[in-house]
Amino acid sequence: MEKIIRLGIKEINIQWINTNLLSGPKPVLVFLHEALGSIVQWKSFPSEICTSFNVAGIVIERSGHGKSSGLTGERDIHYLHQYADETTEVLREILNPDQKYIIIGHSDGGSIGLIIASHKPKSLMALVTMAAHTFVEEETLAGIHPAINAFEAGKLAGLNKIHGEKTNLLFYAWANTWLNPEFKNWDIRSTIQDFRTPVLALQGTNDQYGTEEQVNSIVSGHEKRKGIMIPNCGHHPHLEKPEETMKAIARWMWNLHRLIK
Repeated sequence: MEKIIRLGIKEINIQWINTNLLSGPKPVLVFLHEALGSIVQWKSFPSEICTSFNVAGIVIERSGHGKSSGLTGERDIHYLHQYADETTEVLREILNPDQKYIIIGHSDGGSIGLIIASHKPKSLMALVTMAAHTFVEEETLAGIHPAINAFEAGKLAGLNKIHGEKTNLLFYAWANTWLNPEFKNWDIRSTIQDFRTPVLALQGTNDQYGTEEQVNSIVSGHEKRKGIMIPNCGHHPHLEKPEETMKAIARWMWNLHRLIK
């Protein structure tokens, strides 16, 4: 079930999963999509994992994406922090103050999840990142140029069906921000060091947008954080290797009761 949430002048589209389980004792799973993502692009992954764990879920479509409001103004190098604030505002609006939740974030969504966790919200029980970034690598920037070429050649026309008239603005906001020389200094590694929320960091060994150093920067030196590199997998573990990804998350979830003590 999809619903529009109003935040001031913004309209944020969300999808509820298993709303009948919202009043139960289990945490809600909150899904945060990638840089050019949407509710649709998660495909069946959120509903499958929520059904498997017998929990409720929320898929958030950030402003500028899908059926949410379009971008307003130029995006700057702090956009991921701004999206973290927007996401926190959405969660305050739709969840009870004492409702526990677990974030599952892909790519930009994973980075946003890490920023949210660094603010130490009391209701955040755990965080799963898939292909998240904590700093800018040359591999990331090199992966953007082929995407620009494909977009301008019409090979990413499917984005128009999802984002409509917002597509061009959204695509170039992403590409131009990451290629902005000032963005090379974007780095949240120190920001994410002192929160105690358990983290599972997943990444494909063939991810064209980042190396294993991204995972290491998240988990190194933390007992409550675990990193897993998924073999023969690119930037979308939940779509390319759904079974392996779900099993990794499920195994980790079973250990949560120990990690959150």
